[in-house]
Amino acid sequence: MISSEVETYLKSLVPKRDPRIEEMEQYAKEHQVPIMDLVGMESLLQQLKLIQPKRILEIGAAIGYSSIRMADALPDAGVVTIERDEPRYMEALENIRKNELADRIQVRFGDALDLAETLESEDLFDVLFIDAAKGQYQRFFDLYGKMVKPGGVVFSDNVLFRGLVAEDVIEEKRLRSIVKKLRIYNEWLMSHPDYETRILPVGDGLAISIKK
Repeated sequence: MISSEVETYLKSLVPKRDPRIEEMEQYAKEHQVPIMDLVGMESLLQQLKLIQPKRILEIGAAIGYSSIRMADALPDAGVVTIERDEPRYMEALENIRKNELADRIQVRFGDALDLAETLESEDLFDVLFIDAAKGQYQRFFDLYGKMVKPGGVVFSDNVLFRGLVAEDVIEEKRLRSIVKKLRIYNEWLMSHPDYETRILPVGDGLAISIKK
């Protein structure tokens, strides 16, 4: 993980976002909504600009921040995003409407573990972005990785989890459980025969898995 000083410096270099985006960032901070860290978000967007995907699937819409940032950065891309929390789902719809992106972002309401079958008949995706319940990452990957094209990319956020995956002693039981699952996930990803994975220490840790 980068130091807090370096992170602050990098954030100072990020270009100003649209006021509607910055308003969402402030809202998330005030209401403790788990949106992607700014440095991680900018790193993801830069990767996506290199890939130029046409179809993106996101697991974990929250208030629509990441899907809006992705659609805004990639004018030719469409995004399908899934959210199980109804108040956040409604907020995502409203934020997407405010940002005039309802024609390119579809929000599906429900638990991603239950909705996979509804997407199986659709065209394959170029990119899968996993940013939801940390303890379910491997299940999300198994369910939705099959919907990614060969040569497509799966991004998994928060895989370093505040740096705790490298800690030997974690006092809080809940955190211990999440860290254990993320360690298992990271090791599973790195050895997956159908993907080549690297983990970048940006934001809260971003795993990039290229489908063979």
